[in-house]
Amino acid sequence: MEPQSVSLTDKWQELERQLLMQVTKRLPVTLTRGKGARVWDVQGKEYLDFVSGWAVNSLGHCHPVVVEALVKQAQTLIQVSNQFYTIPQIELAKLLIDNSCFDRVFFCNSGAEANEGAIKLARRYGKLRLGGAYEIITARGSFHGRTLATTAATGQTKFQQPYFPLPEGFINVDYDSVEAVKKATTEKTCAVMVEPIQGESGVNVPSDGYLRGLRAWCDERGILLIFDEVQTGIARTGSLFAYEQAGTEPDVMTLAKGLGGGVPIGALLAKEKASVFGVGEHGSTFGGNPLVCAVGLAVLKFVIDNDVVGNVRRVGNYFRARLEGFKVKFDFVTEVRGRGLLLAVEFTDDIAEDVVLECLREGLLVNRVKPSAVRFMPPLIITEKEVDEAVGILDKVLSRRV
Repeated sequence: MEPQSVSLTDKWQELERQLLMQVTKRLPVTLTRGKGARVWDVQGKEYLDFVSGWAVNSLGHCHPVVVEALVKQAQTLIQVSNQFYTIPQIELAKLLIDNSCFDRVFFCNSGAEANEGAIKLARRYGKLRLGGAYEIITARGSFHGRTLATTAATGQTKFQQPYFPLPEGFINVDYDSVEAVKKATTEKTCAVMVEPIQGESGVNVPSDGYLRGLRAWCDERGILLIFDEVQTGIARTGSLFAYEQAGTEPDVMTLAKGLGGGVPIGALLAKEKASVFGVGEHGSTFGGNPLVCAVGLAVLKFVIDNDVVGNVRRVGNYFRARLEGFKVKFDFVTEVRGRGLLLAVEFTDDIAEDVVLECLREGLLVNRVKPSAVRFMPPLIITEKEVDEAVGILDKVLSRRV
C-alpha cells in the first residue's frame, strides 16, 4: 500500500501556528494516539516511533505499568508540595540510591532543572570547600538545557547568542580532551560538567579513558565531576547509567527523560561529600510530587526487574550492525556511532532534514540531530523485528538518493 501523503493543511497545525510561540520546527504531522513503539496521526496513519519523545518514552507509548501507576496515584494523591513527606518520592529515591553510586537525591521537573540544580550545588560546594570557586568547565558541543545558566553551560554558540550577556562562570573547552580541561582549570574552578555521550550535537562518543581522565584530574584538584545523564541515563546506552561503562564514578549526576517514561521528572543525585545544600538553599514546588514519582518508580522497577538493559544491549547491537550495512551500500553514509539504543548515522552532505521527511512519509519517525546526521532513540523495549521494519524504511528512503 502506498503511504498517505502528509497533510500540510491539518487544522491543528494551523491553530498551532496561530496560538503557540514559534520556538519549535515541528514535522507536518499531528499525533493523537500511541501504543508501544507506534503512534497514529489525526488521519489514522500509523508510524513506527524511533524518536520516543526525544528519548523520553523509555517503555514506549502508554505502557501498562505507566498507565497503572498514573491512574492509581491520581486516585490517591497528586500534589502536596515538599512541605510534607510523601511515600512515592522516598521509594523512588531509595531505588535510585540502591542501584547507583550516589547517596542523596533531589527531584525536580526536567533535565534543565536537574542541571541547573547541579550548577547551584557545584557553586555551593565551591563556596564552602574551595574558597569561593565558582567556575564550571563544560564541553563544546554539549547541551545542558534552556535556562540562562544551562544555556551558558551549553557549549554551542547558536543557543547562546540570542541571550547575551549570559551568566558568567562557564568555560567551554573541546570535548574528549582531558588536556583542554587541565589548561582551563584555575583556582576559580569548582567543577567539570560533561555528558558521557553528547546527544544533541550528534551522538558523539568520547575515546576510552576520557571520563576516567577527568575523574583523576578532578580528584587531583579537589573539584567536583558532574555527569549530565539526562539523555544517557536509565538504560539508554546499555547499562542503567552510562558512567558504569566508563569504569569511573562522578560526584554528581543528573537524570530526566527516560526516568519518567513520559511524565515530567528530573533528578539530581550526589555523593555525600558533594551534597552540600542546606535547608532552604534549593527547592521546587512540583518537583518530586507523588504522581510523577509513582510513575518513575514503576518505570525504574520495570527496567531493573525485566532486564531492559539486556534488551538494549542485544537489540542495540543488532540495530547498529544493520545500520553499518548502509556504509557499504551507500557511499554517502560515512559513520554510524553511539551505544545501546542511542545511535546516529552521518552523511557526507546536509541531507538529514530530507531523510527525516521522507521517512515520515513512509511511516517512520526519526530525528535530525544536525544537518548531516539523523538520530535514533527508539523505546528501550524495541524488538529486532521492529528494527528490521525501521531499517527497511530507511533503506528505501536512502536508495532513492543513489
